[in-house]
Amino acid sequence: MANSKADRLKARLPKGFVDRSAADIRRTAAMMDTIRAVYERWGFEPVETPFIEYADALGKFLPDADRPNDGVFAFQDDDEAWLALRYDLTAPLARMVAENFDQTPKPFKSYRSGWVFRNEKPGPGRFRQFMQFDADIVGAGSPLADAEICMMAADTMKALGFSDGEFVIRVNSRKVLDSLLGEIGLGPDDPRRLTVLRAIDKADKFPLPEVAKLLGEGREDESGDFTKGAGLSADQAAVVLSLLDPAADKRITDDLAAIGDNAAAAGYGNIVIDPSVVRGLEYYTGAVFEAELVFPILDAQGRQQRFGSVGGGGRYDGLVGRFRGDDVPATGFSMGVSRLSAAIDARSDTQRTIGPVIVTVMDRDNIAGYQAMTAKLRTALNAGGHIVPVEMYIGDSGMKAQLKYADRRNSPCVIIQGSNERAAGKVQIKDLVAGKRAAEEIDSRQEWVASRPAQVEVDDTIEAIVAAVRTLLQ
Repeated sequence: MANSKADRLKARLPKGFVDRSAADIRRTAAMMDTIRAVYERWGFEPVETPFIEYADALGKFLPDADRPNDGVFAFQDDDEAWLALRYDLTAPLARMVAENFDQTPKPFKSYRSGWVFRNEKPGPGRFRQFMQFDADIVGAGSPLADAEICMMAADTMKALGFSDGEFVIRVNSRKVLDSLLGEIGLGPDDPRRLTVLRAIDKADKFPLPEVAKLLGEGREDESGDFTKGAGLSADQAAVVLSLLDPAADKRITDDLAAIGDNAAAAGYGNIVIDPSVVRGLEYYTGAVFEAELVFPILDAQGRQQRFGSVGGGGRYDGLVGRFRGDDVPATGFSMGVSRLSAAIDARSDTQRTIGPVIVTVMDRDNIAGYQAMTAKLRTALNAGGHIVPVEMYIGDSGMKAQLKYADRRNSPCVIIQGSNERAAGKVQIKDLVAGKRAAEEIDSRQEWVASRPAQVEVDDTIEAIVAAVRTLLQ
């Protein structure tokens, strides 16, 4: 171990990554259970792919370079093959289906959840590691499959507690965008096509004059970083910007019309056609979707703004075909778990998770007795499927520190039994919800006995303690 400050390791978190709290983990788990239940009701089944894939399997959006780590975290194995942490959950699914194509029923409806990694510049709300929850249909080329994905996404938003007026599923088609790019003279092999699409995709983040810069020579952000633009002429840029003009006529293709008609017939009024929607990844070939929350929140400067996108997807008929030589129809949707969690926090006052009931240790000579009481309480309070965490304090500190510990754990109550209570067959139950400041105000056992704030005394039978704790928890 280093002894000097100069040799000491510095504890630091890499940029673009976060440590997660217990409350965040529990909230995310509950949210994912809700999403999973919706997907199961629609007949989708779970699959799982590894975190690591061969780099060339992750998609054509990777650069053709000696070290393919622009956008992904890549490394070489002992055989000098390039491996990479998965960029999303869709490309690994395409690899899995292609590898097991003959044994896979089609249409194949599946869902997956897990961490994905992007080697990109981090920023506010933009991380290098984040969780996604995807649902896909492989082997169905009809717009009915796209409509089903959109309707299931809408059901998921409702199941998470968002009302019809708080979200919208916006739908566009790459056919609209391809037609637009053809109008301005950008053929299928023109390298500027992707830059134009990425510029359009920024329309929900930047005002149109900033999007115009990305279509032209480029844009410098607040940090001084410069993003090279598509290099379009003013006339070409004007055609592209007309797509984003709400007053202009919408461009509707056959697949968009079919999706809109089927969603409307099923009663989904918040699935709307919006030709300005662009998904950034290159592999989309047809319809593209985006789930957007439209309720207002305040930004860091206190300005009101819409929350924005919390998920998206689209049709990717060429992705599985990269491994087979012929296109395989596929469509899917990805829920941004971290974004959804932040949205749920933003729209309501989230209460802290109730922590454990804590059995304090007042008499070091009676550790075995406290441990036995804790075990019995844990069993009794959790009978019948309830989840009430119970623990014994295992530190070495006295009463004040134990109460501070309980307060920091957001404990609803503590169980106290010193030698006097034990001799009398009693325990004290301190209600921390009613007396959260007790830890700062009480310095000794004597003060506690004299003041007894927000506490009750009951017999030291497990039945009596359980009844008192359950009353307190109501």
